This record gives sequence, structure tokens and C-alpha cells, in this order.
Amino acid sequence: MIWDFGEIAAGLVLLVVAGDLLVKGAVALSLRLGIPALIVGLTVVAFGTSAPELMVSVAAVLDHAPTIALGNVVGSNIANILLVLGLPAIISAIRTDEHDTRESFVLMMGATVLFILICFMGPIRWPHALLLLAGLGVILFRQIREALTHRANRDPDEEIESVDPKMPGWRVALFIAAGLAGLPLGADWLVDGASDIARTFGVSDTVIGLTLVALGTSLPELATSITAATKGRADVALGNVVGSNIFNLLCIIGVAGLVGNIPVPEQMQRFDLWVMLGASILLAPFIFGNRVIGRWIGVGFTSTYLIYMVLLFVGGRV
Repeated sequence: MIWDFGEIAAGLVLLVVAGDLLVKGAVALSLRLGIPALIVGLTVVAFGTSAPELMVSVAAVLDHAPTIALGNVVGSNIANILLVLGLPAIISAIRTDEHDTRESFVLMMGATVLFILICFMGPIRWPHALLLLAGLGVILFRQIREALTHRANRDPDEEIESVDPKMPGWRVALFIAAGLAGLPLGADWLVDGASDIARTFGVSDTVIGLTLVALGTSLPELATSITAATKGRADVALGNVVGSNIFNLLCIIGVAGLVGNIPVPEQMQRFDLWVMLGASILLAPFIFGNRVIGRWIGVGFTSTYLIYMVLLFVGGRV
């Protein structure tokens, strides 16, 4: 049992480190090839920072535990809103008027509704996966087109934080190789450990995905948001959460659905999908009303997440 938790912890650490190396290496390579930092930020960084979640979900499907992949996405989206926004808001209020995320929020809601509809058509197969990936393609196209339209207002040579555009070629290759090698290994450790714990306690793979795996893969975003909050920049978490949720729904399940079929448990159709939708709707008054997500709202978000965890226990699913 201790070994299983150790395997999960080691997998999470390896995922975080490998993901960071892959992002830095890929961004440096892109900049060396002459791709503007603006486009790199919208594509390479967006994909790279979600690579751990993607690898975990693909590994889960390959390891014949596809509901871990589904639970990971649904649970991560719930945690992203209620925890990744809730805890930083307790430290420092999140201002929603400093970044216009209305269009992104509408796209997130559209992706959420599409995902829920596909789940009720389950199991998720390759045609559903292609539909999700097509939606992602449309969103990325819109983002890149909008970024290029407003490019005159930004520095085209703007550097991406913590990435050296003049990184030596050998280091770029080393970072990319280490990231590509570490991600699948870390994902495999995480899924193996989670599956063993599920079997030991008689817990379903779905619940393990909704709780342990989802929380684990959301830790980097949570740590980043809390760090930003301590520096008085909690507002940066809002756009990251919206973008991450879109990517989780459309890309991660889209790719995982091409690897193998993903069944949708009946309990998830009755409860968890609606919790995810409800958590997403909670953001609407703040985004469209430019209201501050203050300390007590943060307490409410965090408490709601804890209540959701309790309901999983009370419902006899854990």
C-alpha cells in the first residue's frame, strides 16, 4: 500500500518535471525556428502544460482503465474551478475586469455542453473523439486569428517568461528528449499506483480518477495560482483555468478516445457531469458582471468542493 502511494507521488513529480522540461525545450526550439512568441504561447505552451494530464489519460486507456481517464478530466475541471480559483481567492481577491475572458468562457461552456452530450451517447468512440478534436481545432484557429489581428498592440519579439530564446541546441534537444521520456513513464507510474489502490479498497476506477488522479494532475495549476495570489496576481489564474478546462474536454478525451473506447458510468451521467456543469456556470456572474471573486466567495468555492468529496463518500462510491 505504501509502495502504491509512493508510486503515485513519484509519478506526479516526474510528470511535473518532465512537462516543464518539454515546454521549455519545445518553446526554445519554436523560437529558434522563428515562430513568434505570441503563437508559441497559444499553441506549444498550451499543449505542453497539459501534457501530463494527456499522458495520464492515454496511459489509463492503454492500461484497460479508461474510466480513470474520464474521471481525471471531469474531476480536474471541477477542481480547477472550485479549488484552483477558490484557494487563491481566499489569499487575494481575483479581479475579473483585468482580463476579458468572456469569449473564452463562452467557448468553455460550449465545450462542456458538447462533452456532456457525447457522454450521454457513450461509450466514447473514435467518431466522438474526432468531433471533440474538431472543436479544439476551431477554437485554436479562432485564438490564433484573433491574436494575429491584435498583434500590432503587442511586441512581436516578446519573450516568454523563464524561456531563453538563445538556448543552446544541445540543451534544447536534451530538454525535449527528457520530457518525452519522462511523461509516459510518470503517467504509467501514476495510473498503476492508482489502479492498485482502487483494487485494494474496492473503489471504482471512476472515483479514483475523480479524486486522487484529478487532484494530483491539478496540483501544478493549484501551486502556480497560490504562488500568484501571494504576489497579488491571483487574477492570472482565471484565464488559465478557462483555457485548461477547454483543453481537458476537447483534446485529452479526444486523443484518449482515439486510443480506445471510453465507457461512461451511469453514476457519472447522473451526478458528476452536472457538478462539472454547475461549477462552470458559477463563474458566469463574475465574468460577465466583472465582479470580484473575493475571500468569502473563495471559501464558498472551496467548501463546495469539499462537500462534493463528502457526497462521493456518502453516496457509497468510495
